[in-house]
Amino acid sequence: MVQMNTERNLRRSVLPNGLIVLTERMEHVHSVAMGIWIKSGSRCETPEINGISHFVEHMLFKGTRSRTAQRIAREMDSIGGNLDAFTSKETICFNVKSLADHVPIALDVLSDMVLNPIFALPDIERERGVILEEIKIDEDNPDVLVHELFTQSFWKGHPLGKPILGTTETVAQLGQQQLFAYHGDRFHGGNMVFSAAGNLDHDEFTAAVAEKFSPLVAGDTLYELSAPEPSARIILRNKKALEQVQICLGVPAPPITDENRYATLILNTVLGGGMSSRLFQTIREERGLAYSIYSDLSPYRDTGNLCVYAGTSANKALEVVDLIMAEFRDLKQTPISSEELTRAKDQVKGNILMGLESSGSRMANLARQEMYFRQFFSADEIIARVSEVEAEHVQAMAQRLFNPDSIAVTLLGRLDGVKLNRTRLAC
Repeated sequence: MVQMNTERNLRRSVLPNGLIVLTERMEHVHSVAMGIWIKSGSRCETPEINGISHFVEHMLFKGTRSRTAQRIAREMDSIGGNLDAFTSKETICFNVKSLADHVPIALDVLSDMVLNPIFALPDIERERGVILEEIKIDEDNPDVLVHELFTQSFWKGHPLGKPILGTTETVAQLGQQQLFAYHGDRFHGGNMVFSAAGNLDHDEFTAAVAEKFSPLVAGDTLYELSAPEPSARIILRNKKALEQVQICLGVPAPPITDENRYATLILNTVLGGGMSSRLFQTIREERGLAYSIYSDLSPYRDTGNLCVYAGTSANKALEVVDLIMAEFRDLKQTPISSEELTRAKDQVKGNILMGLESSGSRMANLARQEMYFRQFFSADEIIARVSEVEAEHVQAMAQRLFNPDSIAVTLLGRLDGVKLNRTRLAC
């Protein structure tokens, strides 16, 4: 089964084992970026194996039945290829970028890693140590730690709130049989997407993928997702070793496929999405209260959140919270100006277009559209949707999101008697 989108040279095929193969032909580049995407991430884990998706991601680089970890690295270096991977809340991705001439080697290495890991016991113990050090890095990084604490509190009791890396306790207990079981349960045709973009021919490439992935068993997509209930808690965590107070303040936001996602995107851009945003101008430029201040959207399959982050002095923390609330209030009460709306739209459009300039970003864009939308939007379609957003749409979204009873806050640092209650979150 082959589907086409001629405007962007997109092709889509489904192999007999259910693996979806997506390609975008980019004749003007010399490279091909390809990625194998597994539709499972940390939110699909039970509490006792929290961190196993990330552990498996690491272990697939440690050797296969026919390649050692060193051979994997040498083969990729010998063709100037770039091999990488990441784990998120909802996906695991293994990706490689190489010159078009070297696609056969890159594809052979990538498929071997994904299909034939050996999870050797000495490698598991070594990598466990590496991951435990990675967890310590995050614990030592205040802005990462405050986001982690905020997320755990916001999605309390739900896998979406658990750390992608797992915890010291869960990672210490993960064993070989659990890794094999997880790989067998998740890495099958119905739960994976293979996307590629660059100087390639779809039919030739799909035939090569079909050959390499013929051993892959079929299976159904695993959406073991129960929608989480957000929790609007106020968490004050004292950490005297920090010079600053780290602030995360957030609200529930629409899921990734929500029809109002473009209004939400513009709202976030106006609020804290760049140097001209209201939070940056007010809190950093006018008041000098923070070096880092921004807002960010985290949309998922069935939910999402909008989070404001700032780092400031303990004696300025409540003032920063008050200023954030003032911006929430103003966005609810007053439509944004046509000038501010135009500037935000142009910023979003520029980010979208620049994000499609590389084969790697197009490869990722293809996979995400398949996994979340099961259809493909051209850049023109997306920009048209952004252009349709009006000031009243942004105001309506602000009124929907900025509900004082839904606001969650986490403060981390040397709090020195800082007190924060819900009356301060009135907006």
